Amino acid sequence: MQTRRDFLMRATSSAFLTTVASRTWAEPEPPQSRLVARQASVQLAPPAYPQTEIWGYDGTMPGPLIRVRQGGRVVRRLLNDLPQATSLHWHGLRIDNAMDGVPGLTQQAVATGASFDIDFVAPDAGTYWYHAHNRSMEQVARGLYGALVVEEPERPDVDRDEVLILDDWLLNQDTAQIDADFSRSHDRSHAGRLGNFIATNGQYDHSLDVRRHERLRLRLVNAANARIFELALSGLNGWVMALDGMPLERPQPLSDTVLLGPGQRADLFVDVVAEEGKTAYLVRVDNGEGFVQSAFPVMPGSSNARANMPDPLPPNPDMGAPDLAQARRLRLHMGGGAMGRLRSAVLDGERRTFREMAEANQFWAFNDMIGMTAAPLAELSLGEPVRLEIVNDTAFPHAMHLHGMHFHEIATDGTLGPLRDTLLSYGGQTREIAFVAHNPGDWLFHCHMLSHAESGMMTWMRVV
Repeated sequence: MQTRRDFLMRATSSAFLTTVASRTWAEPEPPQSRLVARQASVQLAPPAYPQTEIWGYDGTMPGPLIRVRQGGRVVRRLLNDLPQATSLHWHGLRIDNAMDGVPGLTQQAVATGASFDIDFVAPDAGTYWYHAHNRSMEQVARGLYGALVVEEPERPDVDRDEVLILDDWLLNQDTAQIDADFSRSHDRSHAGRLGNFIATNGQYDHSLDVRRHERLRLRLVNAANARIFELALSGLNGWVMALDGMPLERPQPLSDTVLLGPGQRADLFVDVVAEEGKTAYLVRVDNGEGFVQSAFPVMPGSSNARANMPDPLPPNPDMGAPDLAQARRLRLHMGGGAMGRLRSAVLDGERRTFREMAEANQFWAFNDMIGMTAAPLAELSLGEPVRLEIVNDTAFPHAMHLHGMHFHEIATDGTLGPLRDTLLSYGGQTREIAFVAHNPGDWLFHCHMLSHAESGMMTWMRVV
């Protein structure tokens, strides 16, 4: 008979999804509403376990799903009812710099008992998310995140629209409480904080009834601190329609797997092709082995005949490709971590040996600089095209997230890949991205393996 300890020890090898969905098209946002960051208890683990104490927006896990039409306003008053200061970042949105939510760069952290007024226009349709950005390694791991869906002016031809936020949690195997050691040197210097319990939308078990030939839009968000999700389909036929909120020029058939690093998103259109009485699956792949991530039992009463291949989603505005011939060239060398070759780097204005870095619980450097610096990586002119070479001279993957702008990866043949805001780079790789510095302000560029960011992997760019 399986014990509670056995269940949590095995939870990394069987994950289950639930959905947060709106069956109706978005209504206009209210002129003002509150978003309260506070402590709460939720039934994260199965009912045999105690409730888990989390930090959540409005005390829920995940936070409230926000839906607006493209060009609509998001207006919220963030109230901080937590025991430490916080802030709120809108991941992937090209918004005003003052709304970006990075303490020390775009605003001050919101103190306990204080508030911050959020007001911005959502310029781009797509799948985005919001999360804490002060002590984010801890606050995101405690549950401070939610989804923001910006809907196209005209509804795509889908039967249902489902948001699936994937996450892993590091829980005590007996009490189901969140492990409170957020400064563990091993996590900081290796692959990051990896959980032992995988959930989606804050629930461990999910089964969504479907009908044959239904077309679903699955909005996938990786909110984990460090886990990379590799996902496949069974009994579903699908296309990748958008990555990191930005539509692809043409739908890409999903014949293999899709990778989502921390912070990345993917919009899939999937058709149910499993027979009535059977079950389709979203599958998580670990080390070549597949595990059920979500089950879709096919109910009697099939939908109409299967739909045609979907049309592309409409492109977002002002996303022209950069002129590579005129682009300014920059370089970011990522070094450090366990099994790395970094011997020393500059911390707080002084060069430190790697041993001294480790004593300060700092393990990573960009261009030999640890953490945020007084001077930006680059000061860019508004509208300037940029080519940034990223050298991953470490033994680990890193999910590099650029605030406020999207970029293309430059392939070896010089062609441009799809627009992204987060690049998943594996150890030993050299990659190059290109973007237009079209959004004025001070923009963070950091690893979204959040323990890596906390231990050195942060820099910034200024657009003037």
